[in-house]
Amino acid sequence: MPTPNPSAVKAWLLDLQSRIVLALEDIDGKPFLRDTWERPEGGGGISRLIEEGNVFERGGVNFSHVMGASLPPSAMAARPELAGRAWEAMGVSLVLHPRNPYAPTVHMNVRFFEATAEGKDPVWWFGGGMDLTPYYGNQEDARHFHQVCHDALAPYGEDLHPRFKKWCDDYFYLKHRKEARGVGGIFFDDFNEAGFDQSYAMVKSVGDRFLDAYLPIVKARKDQPFGEREREFQAYRRGRYVEFNLVWDRGTLFGLQSGGRTEAILMSMPPIVKWRYDWHPEPGSPEAALYTDFLPHRDWLAS
Repeated sequence: MPTPNPSAVKAWLLDLQSRIVLALEDIDGKPFLRDTWERPEGGGGISRLIEEGNVFERGGVNFSHVMGASLPPSAMAARPELAGRAWEAMGVSLVLHPRNPYAPTVHMNVRFFEATAEGKDPVWWFGGGMDLTPYYGNQEDARHFHQVCHDALAPYGEDLHPRFKKWCDDYFYLKHRKEARGVGGIFFDDFNEAGFDQSYAMVKSVGDRFLDAYLPIVKARKDQPFGEREREFQAYRRGRYVEFNLVWDRGTLFGLQSGGRTEAILMSMPPIVKWRYDWHPEPGSPEAALYTDFLPHRDWLAS
């Protein structure tokens, strides 16, 4: 069985980050900042960030490669067999918050983890996925996004898309609100069941298809007219994004507990957010349609 090849994964991740940033700069017209950082405990990364862009109010496309002699408590609780092993984790993670409320927020992440100990086989896996968070739902956008996710996984097994879609629906769910964060996509973790080469090829397919999934949507929505009402609702719904990332997201917890760079970990936070006490949209309004027609889990490819 082929052994893991972290060097190849790292080279692809760095190239993926560069390709995505170049494509986003072309749409926005404003360059992304570049911030290289080092982690005292081992490793570092490259943060690429845009703020107050023409299209993206805030967004980040981050690469990180961190390592250590022992894992943080959150990882040890889930995988006790990793005790006493050195580890390294690398990935590209992005979140984009467009200014236009009709253009959805998007998240994508692809990552690789390996833990080693002398005299023992390495423990490794891939994780990742992408999901779409609209403020004003659009069926055409949701179908397109899910179709690209399906097509990225199809060459590696017809069972993967339904599994990873359900995983995404279950994961990006605000249990305290009893509502989904958005219209979903795909999500997977601890994936090594197909061997390294096949697993790596699958993850590359997901990462490489991100631009196909998102760029047509943001291009179609970025210039749609909007007013203060739409901006107010966008800020209110962005609050749900913050709640999920700070309360439920495993990646945020792992990054903070493992000594990652706080600025890079929290780059996913939207720039303008509002909360209202016990607020509900007016029945029959476009805002209410998000709750009734888009947030409930559904098979977008069958609709």
